[in-house]
Amino acid sequence: MIFNWIFLSLTVLIILVLTFKMFYYKHLYEKTEEKRKQLKHALTEAEILIKKYQIQLQRSLGNMELLSEEVNKLKNDLKAVKNRNSQLRVENEQLKRKIRELENKIEALL
Repeated sequence: MIFNWIFLSLTVLIILVLTFKMFYYKHLYEKTEEKRKQLKHALTEAEILIKKYQIQLQRSLGNMELLSEEVNKLKNDLKAVKNRNSQLRVENEQLKRKIRELENKIEALL
């Protein structure tokens, strides 16, 4: 009778310990599952943000290419204007020299 009582007590104790462990590990599993879902959601949001910024970067690079082309065009225009300005200076100097020559001839005639 005492062995039956000890056996029954041990069985109930083992069942209680195993039940406690089961609920404990179930709780741990649910926690890790919740964390996994949160991490998956965070990764999804991060991917969306990365794609968004990648698109913005591509647009910016495209705009940079357009701006580079415009800057190159403006540089070429500036070179052309500088060349034209130096030609006009040379022509201006020639005209001033001719004016001086004509003024000298007029003074000589007077």
